[in-house]
Amino acid sequence: MRTPLREFLRTETGGAAVLLAAAVAALAWVNVHASSYESLWGMTLSIEIGGAGVSLSLREWVNSGLMTFFFFVLGLEARREFDLGELRERRRFALPLLAAIGGMAVAVTIYLLFNAGSSSARGWGIAMSTDTAFALGLLALVGPRFPNRLRAFMLTAVVFDDLVALVVIATVYTETLRVVPLVVAVGCYAAVLVAGRRVRFGPRVACSLLGVGAWVALLEAGVEPVVIGLAMGLLAYAYPVPRSRLERATERFREFREQPTAELARVARVELRSATSVNERLQQLFHPWTSYVIVPLFALANAGIAIDGGVLARAFSSPITLGILVGYVVGKPVGILGGSWLLTRLSGGRLQPPVGWAAVAGGGTIAGIGFTVALLVATLAFDGAQLQEAKLGILGAALGAALLSWLLFRATALLPRRTRIRALLGASEPLVDLYVEVDPEHDHVRGPVDAPVTVVEYGDFECPYCGQAEPVVRQLRREFGDVAYVWRHLPLHDVHPNAQLAAEAAEAAADQGAFWEMHDLLLDHQDALGPDDLIGYAEQLGLDLDRFTTALREHTGAARVAEDVDSADLSGVSGTPTFFINGRRHYGAYDIATLSAAVRAAGVRAALTTPTAD
Repeated sequence: MRTPLREFLRTETGGAAVLLAAAVAALAWVNVHASSYESLWGMTLSIEIGGAGVSLSLREWVNSGLMTFFFFVLGLEARREFDLGELRERRRFALPLLAAIGGMAVAVTIYLLFNAGSSSARGWGIAMSTDTAFALGLLALVGPRFPNRLRAFMLTAVVFDDLVALVVIATVYTETLRVVPLVVAVGCYAAVLVAGRRVRFGPRVACSLLGVGAWVALLEAGVEPVVIGLAMGLLAYAYPVPRSRLERATERFREFREQPTAELARVARVELRSATSVNERLQQLFHPWTSYVIVPLFALANAGIAIDGGVLARAFSSPITLGILVGYVVGKPVGILGGSWLLTRLSGGRLQPPVGWAAVAGGGTIAGIGFTVALLVATLAFDGAQLQEAKLGILGAALGAALLSWLLFRATALLPRRTRIRALLGASEPLVDLYVEVDPEHDHVRGPVDAPVTVVEYGDFECPYCGQAEPVVRQLRREFGDVAYVWRHLPLHDVHPNAQLAAEAAEAAADQGAFWEMHDLLLDHQDALGPDDLIGYAEQLGLDLDRFTTALREHTGAARVAEDVDSADLSGVSGTPTFFINGRRHYGAYDIATLSAAVRAAGVRAALTTPTAD
């Protein structure tokens, strides 16, 4: 019941705590026993096959090797947002893109102003990228009332940050470039691209070997090889599970249940795996590892700084430290807020942030945390004392950005309620996931047809989860008198053999003006939906039995049920119950607290976007 985006954010939020602990451990380690810290991470580790191989220090294996998986996961999430998320409407890509460009441009400009005419100007790339784990994790801590769509907006912007940063790493911070290995790397990636177009990212083993080949070739070419991680992640398609594929998986499992052989078990397992997108499977596999192991390990290997009074005095009078600190804490929010405002004005309001301006400002301030990629660029741009100064600037910027975000959140919380809601949520319309709009003349609607909030449920009368949801829906309708509730049929006949006939019985009752009475009886008696049971319910409701039984026998309601099933397929619905609230798909639990919160939020947004609202 969780969306990939929410799962991504939840993992990043939890990973931020581990990352913070690793950074603190690195600082403590260096200041207690600096020699052991440097000797461990400077240790050389070689992998050789047939006389050829790769030899790197342990720190370089972490920075260039393991961090490739971190960027691979970012690429997967960017692709998912592009295929299924907020960016599936392509025009919405422009705003986070321009916001990211604005944030990077202002931050880099500030850094260059502090370091103009000095050799330290080459470190300008440090001030570009936002740390996804820290930023989203601390946003949940310092700004818990900020809307979820801000996190989606920020995710898009920081992924673009990372993409640009990787391009800069591969070009500006590449000292020597060897053409032949670079061509080999491009060839390996092209082979993965061809395989992906044919078989949805291709066989796992082949793509993995080609990815490793591209990584080694980039390393030999003199290009930072983490680039291949993001590039590979962007190839993994994300797509909703088609109902036909779920039905095939059900059939294969049923065959295995009837004849449990090893071959049928293998076929069923393959069918079940193919029912979900490769993007989702790869995220589930790699994301916990990157958030809880790889990125914290990177922090442990790179965040160590020997700190004393002299170091702090030199650092905070250093143009490197000040350029990074001011660039992140001031430049990022100014650039993100300014870029968003500029595009909104130039588009005449057609393109505007998915949240209010206070939330955009909060996203800008939290984007001033540039830990992971900033440290990576710093290790490429500097060494010695300059590297220490850069690290202090990065750590100081993270603290400053978190404090500024908290202050902004506290200031927003003091606003009058209506002003605060508008400042956080804005007035932009969310994307509508419901493909076929509700038609009061055609749909089955309970409640006022002009209600500000409409809840649509795709349900199956034999589905036990729909039965569990029914009391919740009833309570919801009692608590919110201004909610319209719509039932649409989605009989899962491959697992519920009586669901189709029950749906047709509801339509037969609808012909006699008793749809909702039959609806309630069917959900109250899910274990008794045979033909005789259905006729008994019709008799109980006082319906014309001849007319009812004729409709069942001739499947008169089948066409009406098929219309709902078609609308479910067009809306990407494959299971029951699935809820839509004001056209937006509801992800998560369907207990009364969760649904009430979702309905309340939809009502607030509807009021904000209604010109006549008080």
